[in-house]
Amino acid sequence: MDNKDQTPGLDRFWSLRKDEVLSRLLCNTAGLSDAEAGERLKKYGPNAIKSKKRVSAVLLFLSQFKSPITILLIAAALLSAGLQDITDAVIILVIVVISSTLSFWQEYGAANAVQELLKLVQIRCAVLRGAQKKEVPLETVVPGDIISLSAGDIIPGDSMVLESEDLFVDEAAFTGETYPVEKESCIVPANTVLAKRRNTLFMGSHVISGKATAAVVRTGKSTEFGKISEDLQIKAPETDFERGIRRFGYMLMEVTLLLVIVIFAINVYLHKPVLDSFMFSLALAVGLTPQLLPAIISVNLSAGARRMAKKRVIVKRLSSIENFGSMNVLCSDKTGTITEGKVKLKDTLDITGAHSDKVLQYAWLNASLQQGFRNPIDDAICAANTVHSGKFELQAEIPYDFIRKRLTTQVTDGSESIAITKGALNAVLDICDQAETSAGILSIKDCHEQLTKKYQELSNAGFRTLGVAYRKTDPHGKFTREDERQMTFLGFVALFDPPKAGIDKTLNDLSRLGVSLKVITGDNALVAKSLAVQVGIKEPNIITGAEMQKMTNAALVHRAPRTDIFAEVEPNQKERIIATLKKAGYVVGFMGDGINDAPALHTADVGISVDTAVDVAKEAAEIVLLSRSLGVLADGIVEGRKTFTNTMKYIFMATSANFGNMFSMAGASLIMPFLPLLPKQILLTNLLQDFPEMAIATDRVDEVNISSPQKWDLRFIRRFMIIFGLLSSVFDYLTFGVLIFFLHADEKIFQTGWFTESVISAVLIVLVVRTKLSFFKSPPGKILSIATVLVLIFVLSTPLLPVAGWLGFGRLPLAYYGWMSLIVALYLLSAELTKHWFYKRLHK
Repeated sequence: MDNKDQTPGLDRFWSLRKDEVLSRLLCNTAGLSDAEAGERLKKYGPNAIKSKKRVSAVLLFLSQFKSPITILLIAAALLSAGLQDITDAVIILVIVVISSTLSFWQEYGAANAVQELLKLVQIRCAVLRGAQKKEVPLETVVPGDIISLSAGDIIPGDSMVLESEDLFVDEAAFTGETYPVEKESCIVPANTVLAKRRNTLFMGSHVISGKATAAVVRTGKSTEFGKISEDLQIKAPETDFERGIRRFGYMLMEVTLLLVIVIFAINVYLHKPVLDSFMFSLALAVGLTPQLLPAIISVNLSAGARRMAKKRVIVKRLSSIENFGSMNVLCSDKTGTITEGKVKLKDTLDITGAHSDKVLQYAWLNASLQQGFRNPIDDAICAANTVHSGKFELQAEIPYDFIRKRLTTQVTDGSESIAITKGALNAVLDICDQAETSAGILSIKDCHEQLTKKYQELSNAGFRTLGVAYRKTDPHGKFTREDERQMTFLGFVALFDPPKAGIDKTLNDLSRLGVSLKVITGDNALVAKSLAVQVGIKEPNIITGAEMQKMTNAALVHRAPRTDIFAEVEPNQKERIIATLKKAGYVVGFMGDGINDAPALHTADVGISVDTAVDVAKEAAEIVLLSRSLGVLADGIVEGRKTFTNTMKYIFMATSANFGNMFSMAGASLIMPFLPLLPKQILLTNLLQDFPEMAIATDRVDEVNISSPQKWDLRFIRRFMIIFGLLSSVFDYLTFGVLIFFLHADEKIFQTGWFTESVISAVLIVLVVRTKLSFFKSPPGKILSIATVLVLIFVLSTPLLPVAGWLGFGRLPLAYYGWMSLIVALYLLSAELTKHWFYKRLHK
């Protein structure tokens, strides 16, 4: 729907009264009914920048025929039918349809399975429907919905604030404004620029603190965010896996085109029928093309996603599974991953280190009355204070932000008003000019050394230590950011978060998987070091945020890989750390759940969040954990590597048996008076060779493929293709020799004999190349074994079936089966020996 048509009369809704906006939206403060919301959803469409339609079965089926080679083959078959060769044309078309149907069936099931998994981590929004608050998916929000917002919520659409309570919103993506922007219910002039619309909330921004009720005016592409996205056409960056598949496709295309053109030209030169030569060349191209590769990739990735879901890991973007398995560095905060994530209050102390009830009371007033995002620290303070000062109410609030690193609340009991600040010690001391002691008030300069010493003692003991300060304020005025000065330092809040039970084993498991953990924390270096020692990192390398600021990018590239802990880190430095590690050649995962983690999640090769994270973090992540645990993450990494390994098995098959057979076929066609295989026989060969590979997603994976990160390597694939393809051709030519010189085969027997040997050797060689280990040490999975046996039975019985004549096959002499068994056995033995040599000498 056009932007201007979605909400007529509301082009400049920020300049209208609330009641006027509601009237034009045909709604009221009780919200829409479910029926009305459903009607509007049909009218305006889903609230999404990109449409997420369910996979169309018809379109997906038709897309199986979009390959230029397949289209040419169908056209040639129809031309053949026009020339009265109807039987061959029908057989070719039937084989093409069967192959495409198998591919469609696999892809369709995979795509819909993934859509079902994504529903588990849908972003939801609180709306009023018939005066009742309910949670609905973000995509179903419509113009006229009344939404309820709190800290961490993503704004679901361009909206007008109806009511607010100390509401601060991050609009950096639109305005570049670093600090959160305060929003309130008001009217602003029609010509007000976007950054100054104090009564307007924009889709894609998120709430930092406070609460609000707002009316949604625009959704989807009609929003400011939708206009920006439409202009930029932002696309998710290509993963290594996607890039590798694309380059692999180009390589096969080059080889195929060269081979097809040369073979066609030479066959015509040798005065063979032009149409037969053209059909043969096209069939050869189909044989070289791994037609099922898109389906195999989809099936493997979706099967991997389902297995990962059972391990409580939800994949939002399938192609990120490969990066997940390739990951060799994981960056994460310590809270909830290394530690229990349940912060507890150790004590509240004055500047001498003695217990202070006043510090506890003031810290509680700050934590309990603030309207922003309640973190575990606030919960711990509130839980520890059993003597509540319930007479105080919130007068004003300056929410926590990651530049000031402190939270200030102004509280009043009607007669007295106090501003209380809680936050990082240095950030609190920066706004203090005096300190309160039992002996009276001292200048902050006179007791600075004492404060620093006590802070270091607490940090060395492993306690996260915050500062608390206060100042008497005007009961009738609102305390602002500019008023944060000349405050009195009151004391310390000491907190602790114990390490998780068994975390040392989990870290060892990650290390065995080749993944090194780097902790990124805002805590000071002393606390971080104490925790590291507790979990078994005896001498951790630590860099602080302040040290990072002084380092050049080149220096950080050298230092970051050797660093275990990045302490006292600013939020914007997380992104720099991850970008630096990527530049150093690592595949980097970042695990974040906070409001400020979205940029780092986008920058990482794998953005990981948890189901309990704020909406903005979950939206930015590619992987969502249903349990905040590094153990769950390790399970997910293993499944990612299994998925990648099984996908590569199909690649190896396509580049060994297929390439070898087609190379042999091309050569044979040049030296023999007839085609070594008819076009329909080539297509049947290709179909039968692909059939067992549909079971590859369920195949066993060796420990050697799981124990270290796996990466796409086109150079390795090219080497594999040449060596194993040529090895396959050697035994194909041995088969030719047996058929011509020993059995004196005519055209039909030759084609039947080579079809039989070609398919049997191709499906059996998969059992060899699917593993780096000996075949006997790594048996195939049950389903792959069954599929292989079924193909073998079909191939051996084909010459005896009634359809043999239609396919151009004849009965083979019994002697041939003995020769074929010997050749196939020698081929498998040679492939096994070549494989060991290849991995030992060439693949380093």
